[in-house]
Amino acid sequence: MECGQCGTRFAVPRGARTVQCGHCRGVTGVERHGAVSFVRNMFTNITGGGRTKPHPGYPRVQGNKRALLVGINYTGTASQLNGPINDVKCMSFLLSVKYGFPSDSILVLTDEQLDPYRRPTRSNILVAMRWLVHDCSSGDSLVFHFSGHGNQVEDDDGDELDDQDETICPLDWEQSGDIRDDEINEILVRPLVHGVRLHAFIDACRSGTVLDLPSLCHIKKVLPPF
Repeated sequence: MECGQCGTRFAVPRGARTVQCGHCRGVTGVERHGAVSFVRNMFTNITGGGRTKPHPGYPRVQGNKRALLVGINYTGTASQLNGPINDVKCMSFLLSVKYGFPSDSILVLTDEQLDPYRRPTRSNILVAMRWLVHDCSSGDSLVFHFSGHGNQVEDDDGDELDDQDETICPLDWEQSGDIRDDEINEILVRPLVHGVRLHAFIDACRSGTVLDLPSLCHIKKVLPPF
C-alpha cells in the first residue's frame, strides 16, 4: 500500500490496522476487504475526510516546464553552510530569464521559508519530488536542483559496487535521516516516460551517483601546459 501523506510504498504487516510511514512518520489506516487492503487517511488535521493531497500548497503547473529547487543552509547548526539558498535564487533567475520557466512552475524549498510545506524537511522533499514528476508526459522539461550536504551510508540492498549508498541531507536529517539514492531513483527517475527530459544538479559532497543511474560518464579535462 501507499502512505496516505507522502505516497511512499511499503508492505503491510498481517493484521495491522494502522501503519506509520518510515519516511514522513504519518499514520495511515488499513481497511481490509478479503485479500485487498485499502488506504484510509488517519490525519486528524485534514477536514472533509479522504486522502491528503499529494502536494498540499504546491502550484498546479500549466505547460511543459517544471522545476524543484532545494537549498539548505542548515542555519544555526554545526553544519551551517553559506551558499545553498543563494544558489537556488540564482538557479531560479536563470530558469526564468534564460529558459522561460514560468514563475509558478518553479517550486523552491529553503530553510528561510515560513510556509511549513516549503521547508526542506525530509518528508517535504519527498513529496516535492513526486510533484515534480507527477503526470509528466513526452516533451516535458524537468529540473531538480539540490544544494546542501551529502553523505554516504552503508548499502543495505547489495546494488552498490562500493557498498555505499549516496545520500542528500534534508534540514531535519538528524531526526528523520538522509534521503538515499535508491529513494531518489524510485521517485524521480523511474516514473519518467519516453520523451521527458530531466536535468538534475546536485551540489553536495559524494553526489556523483546520487540518482542511481545505470551509466556513469567520466570526463577528463586536458589542461594546457604552463
